[in-house]
Amino acid sequence: MKKFKYLDYFILVPYIILCVFGVIMVYSSSADYYIINGIRASSYLFRQLAYVMVGLLIAGTVFILKLSKLRSPTFIKIFTLAMLVSFFYLLFFGRVINGAKGWIEVGPINIQPAEVAKVYLTLYLADMLSKHNDRLEKDPKSYYRAPLIMTLVFVLAILLQRDLGGATINFAIALIIFFASGIDYRKGIGTLLLGASAFMFVILPLASKINVNTKNYMLQRIVGFAHPFELAKGAGNQLVNSYYALGNGGVFGVGLGNSIQKKGYLPEANTDFIMAVVSEELGLVTVTLILILLLVIVGRAIWLGIHAHNMYETLVCYGLATYLSVQTFFNIGGVTGILPITGVTFPFISYGGSSMLVLSVAMGILLNVSANVQRERIPDLKLVRE
Repeated sequence: MKKFKYLDYFILVPYIILCVFGVIMVYSSSADYYIINGIRASSYLFRQLAYVMVGLLIAGTVFILKLSKLRSPTFIKIFTLAMLVSFFYLLFFGRVINGAKGWIEVGPINIQPAEVAKVYLTLYLADMLSKHNDRLEKDPKSYYRAPLIMTLVFVLAILLQRDLGGATINFAIALIIFFASGIDYRKGIGTLLLGASAFMFVILPLASKINVNTKNYMLQRIVGFAHPFELAKGAGNQLVNSYYALGNGGVFGVGLGNSIQKKGYLPEANTDFIMAVVSEELGLVTVTLILILLLVIVGRAIWLGIHAHNMYETLVCYGLATYLSVQTFFNIGGVTGILPITGVTFPFISYGGSSMLVLSVAMGILLNVSANVQRERIPDLKLVRE
């Protein structure tokens, strides 16, 4: 197909490298623990490999599609209905994992609607805010009303699942898309400064005063963040063992497969805290290289947003760039103790089907937008826009 001539290797190559590295680290971080507990060591390896292979097929399919299919009224309506039904289902029948009631069991697969919402909100808001951009100056309230209501409904629904990390990431995606659509930037900067001030001068001081014996799961994570060593055998266990892993790994690490903390000391070693294992085994150098690869994808997404020829593609690129960057920041922040632990996975590296498949959809969309941008930047090629 002619479209494959426009494959963006600034997106494709880092995506594949991160996925392959993720499969290796999922196996390394989980094998010893499962052998100790009498479970086949390769079980998570093959599952993650399957997620990656299916993800590549999904990314390729989304790349081939005409981008207009993703913003057709029928598709948006069906997607919206499916998301609302899934959130309603979670209120009564959702599976609880690590304190969050955010999973729907479909046979051997657990689907996490909060992950899917990251792509849904990006597509929905980009479509809504690019359709009627001419109304922004005339009637800004009606321009933003429906998208704002939908965003708040989704964020509230995710908060009801006790998934603070997922709610915050979805809110951040929506916030950036609203700003990029033409909202008064002074209000946006004011909102961001207010949020940062609240975290520094309100949330952190309050966290230090919460009863360390609280039974509330979300509060336990905040208390563990504020008093990790005092609660080393409880809410602070993950963070303390993460510190040990980071300190043990140093600059170059102790070698692939040689982590001590993954041998039953560090909970969620193959998911939320896989980067602690990466740091212990392969050191700060490898962690830096991983972050650089992600930065290449995020930077390329922003570049595509700047050079896109319509508002819809611009907003989609900015939304997906926000998704990747905020999720990475939250995960690294939790592993290093900069932020409270939110249960957010590291993109492409952590074990998980929902996360990998949704990220693959995001990569397919970026590759699709990139093909459009590249074709339009070559005036001699008179191709019909897809």
